[in-house]
Amino acid sequence: MNAISRTTGRSAARVPCAIVFLLLLPAAGAPPSRAQEASDRPVWRPVILGTEAMVAAEHPLEALAAEEVLRAGGNAFDAASAVFYMTTVVEQHQAGIGGDAFMVAYLAAEDRVVFVNGTGYAPALATREFYEDQGGIPGAGPLSTDVPGAVGAFELAHSRYGTLPREQVLAPAIRAARQGHPLDFWVAGHHARSVEKISPYPASRELLMPDGRLLGVGDLYVQEDLARSLEEIAREGADAFYRGRLARMSADYYEKQGGLLRYEDLAGYEAEEADPIQVSYAGLDVYQSAPNSQGIVMLMALNILEGFDLEAMGHNSAEYVHVVTESMKLAFADRNRYVADPRFSDVPTQELLSKEYAAARRGLIRMDRAMSVAPAGDPRGMAAVAEGQAAEYESGSGDVSRPEVLYREDGETSSFSIADRFGNLVSVTHSVNSSFGSGMVVPDGGYFLNNRMPYYGLEPDDVNVLEPGKRTRHTINPALALKDGRPYLAWNTPGGDNQPQAMLQAFLAVVHFGMNVQQAVEAPTVTSTAFRASMYPGRMRGMLTMPEVLYQGAGEALAALGHQVEVSPLQQPYRQAASGAGAVKMVMIDPETGVMYGGVSPAKSDYVIGW
Repeated sequence: MNAISRTTGRSAARVPCAIVFLLLLPAAGAPPSRAQEASDRPVWRPVILGTEAMVAAEHPLEALAAEEVLRAGGNAFDAASAVFYMTTVVEQHQAGIGGDAFMVAYLAAEDRVVFVNGTGYAPALATREFYEDQGGIPGAGPLSTDVPGAVGAFELAHSRYGTLPREQVLAPAIRAARQGHPLDFWVAGHHARSVEKISPYPASRELLMPDGRLLGVGDLYVQEDLARSLEEIAREGADAFYRGRLARMSADYYEKQGGLLRYEDLAGYEAEEADPIQVSYAGLDVYQSAPNSQGIVMLMALNILEGFDLEAMGHNSAEYVHVVTESMKLAFADRNRYVADPRFSDVPTQELLSKEYAAARRGLIRMDRAMSVAPAGDPRGMAAVAEGQAAEYESGSGDVSRPEVLYREDGETSSFSIADRFGNLVSVTHSVNSSFGSGMVVPDGGYFLNNRMPYYGLEPDDVNVLEPGKRTRHTINPALALKDGRPYLAWNTPGGDNQPQAMLQAFLAVVHFGMNVQQAVEAPTVTSTAFRASMYPGRMRGMLTMPEVLYQGAGEALAALGHQVEVSPLQQPYRQAASGAGAVKMVMIDPETGVMYGGVSPAKSDYVIGW
């Protein structure tokens, strides 16, 4: 890749159904047909409609747990806790009580948007020097875990805004853990792929491979230890997990295994409610998770894209994909330079989200060339390029590759959206990071803690550098939008660095191209890796990955602009369908009628229910 120009800081102030979907989908790159009504466009799954409640989750039992609580008179905050604890039971490989969480929610009783930050911090013993002596930050094992914050987050949200007793909210999860549930195909696959990771730990082997046999699809997964742990949390609240018997169990086990997590680290944890971040776009007020979340990436990209006529370009045309990709590159460059825990770093949030700054950054996007290097800007000085940085552009056509083995980042997360009959709208993303977190189940506890430590940096000049007590920059970033001051849209997805990318593209499909929520989450999307990744050691692959259905309409033209195009037969990152937006869960409320619409991407075990 050769650069032909530079702008420097000194000068710049499964699937049979998928086959049918391929045949029916309008050609990628074709302009939107105004003659065709949105309801005429094909979808792989139906749009679910309701007037009382809507739940879009990552597993049917999670959606059913929310339904049970909502039908009992609970609100969306009660239901959110029910989904969270059920996730611990049915999808513990990717989320649950050992992980972290963000929540963005519209609170009808107070007519405001609230943001709950449930992310933990590095243990007191976790210093940069310690991990340098280790040769880096391990991706699993006792040195990979920071303080989990999700239990604190849901305790905070439920105690302030929920209405039902905690015991009633946790009851579906406790019942499922004690009675067992049959493993589905998606989860069973993660169990199988994680054998090597969990094998060093006897308690993990005993849980996932009872009698030495790996549980498979349809096998009943019984978790008696986890049921008892959840009962303690139901009785005692978050104190049971952070300051009670469970906290002692977690800390003692990690210390015996040579880890850094201690009881004092857990006992000192409290989740916090803070202000969300927000921009206006296309007549909507769009809210995101504030730093230490990467939610600002999606908002910065929206500000940049505001200066382009996306509708005239046409959905998934080469022009459209190009400007979306370039805006994301610029937003991620600023993320990596400026976004971290605001308790430790002066994050210029207001400046990063200003329209003036977006206009300066927008000027770096060339319609005839892709950026090979997207520079960070100078938001405080309102300059497009920071001192010492440079924008570099490709000098020729990019390559097109179809690798037999596609790159797969070992990261898992869960998310959900909920609307209730009281007018509340909740958007949540939560995670233990990669499959089964550290790989260590706490003996007699039945739960895994996270492996979030690899999200810290070790370079001294990295804004996200590891420090004891510091929260790492998180990829999880649920979003919410208001229309005319009323709750309109909640959406989120798992997927690491792909999260704001998939969420951005699904949102634009609704706002600019008249898609309903299901069409928006099924439409083909691209994933850029032309920036330093979040997971240590921060690899930059430099690819623009897309499914075959999108490549057929726009891929060659994108390569001609210099993008390094990588083609997958199925949609990345989950490769379960011909196209889709991550594993996005989208709930929309019509501000005039109050009718609710729910849609989920054809990925994982996503499931939506409404009535």
